Amino acid sequence: MKIILNKIKIHPLYLIFILIFILIGRFRFIIFFTLLILIHETGHIIMSILFRWDIDKIVILPFGAMIKYNELINRRLLEEFLIAISGVIFQYIFFLILKDIINYKYFSFINYFIIIFNLIPIYPLDGSKILNVIFNKITTFRNSILLTLIISYICILILSFILFKETTKLYNEKEAIFNKFLLERNLYEFKFKHKKTINSVMKMKKDYKHLFKINNKYVTEKYYLKNKFDFTR
Repeated sequence: MKIILNKIKIHPLYLIFILIFILIGRFRFIIFFTLLILIHETGHIIMSILFRWDIDKIVILPFGAMIKYNELINRRLLEEFLIAISGVIFQYIFFLILKDIINYKYFSFINYFIIIFNLIPIYPLDGSKILNVIFNKITTFRNSILLTLIISYICILILSFILFKETTKLYNEKEAIFNKFLLERNLYEFKFKHKKTINSVMKMKKDYKHLFKINNKYVTEKYYLKNKFDFTR
């Protein structure tokens, strides 16, 4: 176990990912996210040890980890398949055992997100390794590499298109979303612990209750927004 722990490397991007979630106060989210990733990778590690694969290093990344091996290419396809699928299996078994014990509403979401993400057939995710084993069963080794690369590029293009489309949608709707944010503050009562004095709605923040300073006079957020949305005037 000590030998395995010495091979674990944490990527700087993971540290940035952790820092962001700590700054926004999502402590439980990051704890359970990291826990499920570690269980997932433990599945890969245990199966690798059982088949006596030589693990070079384990790199912890924002959405999972990557295990690198000092190993021969000509290992049995069954071993490759079981090592590739073991992460998802271990993680799901762990989830089934603890889903009714852990009182955290996002636990199920985090679990399925990690599983689905890892099964996307993009190299070096588990999905691409499983797909590569299947290709090796039906065609030549060289063709299996080419097919895995083609599928990976296609999936990258599809995901890029979806992300670009959704980002463009957010850009086009940004003003409507901001106005909805203001209107909700006007219509509903929100109990926020933090308070902040500002002079413009452009400086409003989520999770904050605001006091507006206008022409050296202070007015409440509710009063200011009520006048802003008073359509009868």
